[in-house]
Order: sequence, then C-alpha cells, then structure tokens
Amino acid sequence: MSTTIDVAPELENELVLARIIDAPREKIFRAWTDPEILKQWFVPKPWTISKVEMDVRPGGSSLIVMRDPDGNEYPNPGIFLEVVENEKIVTTDAFTGAWTPSQKPFMTMILTLEDAGEGRTRYIARALHWNAEDREAHEKMGFHEGWGQCADQLEEIAATL
Repeated sequence: MSTTIDVAPELENELVLARIIDAPREKIFRAWTDPEILKQWFVPKPWTISKVEMDVRPGGSSLIVMRDPDGNEYPNPGIFLEVVENEKIVTTDAFTGAWTPSQKPFMTMILTLEDAGEGRTRYIARALHWNAEDREAHEKMGFHEGWGQCADQLEEIAATL
C-alpha cells in the first residue's frame, strides 16, 4: 500500500497529493499514458471511464470521459503541456484540441515521478487552480480522498504491469 508523504503546496491555489508508491516510475508513467490502463484506475470506484483519447506529447490533446454510477458522463478535454518520459506530465483543461481555449478552465495538473529506491516511486500530483474558489470547490469535491483512492488503484494496477 502506498505511503502518504508530506509535501506542502508551493502556490496559493494548489492542492497536493504526495505518496511513495510501491512500483517503479516506468510502470506508473505507462499507467498514466496508456488509455486502456488509465481506464482501470483513473476515477474512484464505483465511477468508471467510458472513453480515453490521448496524444501524449506537448501540445497533444486528451479526452477522458468519466461516468458516475447512474450513467451520467462528464467529458474532460485538455492539452498536454509537458511530457518527460517516466518523470513528469503536465496537463491542463484551459485548452482543448488545437489550443482552443476552454469555456471554463479549472486546473493545471503537474505530476512528478521520482525514484524512491527499491522499485518505489515518489509520486507528487499537484492541482493548480485559477482562483481560490476553484481550489476550495475541488477540495470540497473530495480531492484528497478521490485522488488518494485513485493513487491506491494506480498502485494496484502498476503491480500487474
């Protein structure tokens, strides 16, 4: 089971989830960038992912459609801003395909993966919000619990890769 570590937010409107995950960076990166694997862990159960499209490169678009237990779908389009294999992924919903501005940007996510020794990874996911209201809304939506559950699910999936 992953171990929570303390990492303070660096910016005012930032939420952070930090863990030591018992899987190497390569497997975690693959789980983040392979659509079929991402579908298996990216939302807290009993939610599911109904569709994933990803062009994993700076400027590449992504679409992740989340489905709640009642069958309602929530599309999440975005753009990859930075991709460093096995080390870092930066994505935002501020833009959709071809750098088209989104109607309501919510956050930029910065994921860093660092070798923690013995096949483990220091996993830090930062959600940077445009304003305090969005940060507070994300926290009330269950950021820590939801992203934490997803990190646990990710660790389980990475162990099978």
